[in-house]
Amino acid sequence: MSTAIRIRLWSTSIDSLNYVVSQIVDIAKKAGVKLKGPVPLPTKRVVVSVPRLPHGEGSKIWDRWEMRIHKRIIDIEANEYVIKQIMRVRVPENVYIEIEIKRR
Repeated sequence: MSTAIRIRLWSTSIDSLNYVVSQIVDIAKKAGVKLKGPVPLPTKRVVVSVPRLPHGEGSKIWDRWEMRIHKRIIDIEANEYVIKQIMRVRVPENVYIEIEIKRR
């Protein structure tokens, strides 16, 4: 029986994210199942501006930090064997993964 899987991945490190995505795509291609993606979603930018201390009575000096969150979506029509292989993929600490399974 075939199942549809939607895998959502996000990370602050593009290299780690692309590494995990390439492993998932390789597993799907070797198994010969239908694959859509990886679809890159818009990158979210989080910017934090903080006044540098001590700033005294003069002009204010700001420190700015930026964090980028990269996202990908992969849709796979797979059987139980392929799902087990995907679940065994080693995911680095800075990559977050969400797997949604829909039975057909």
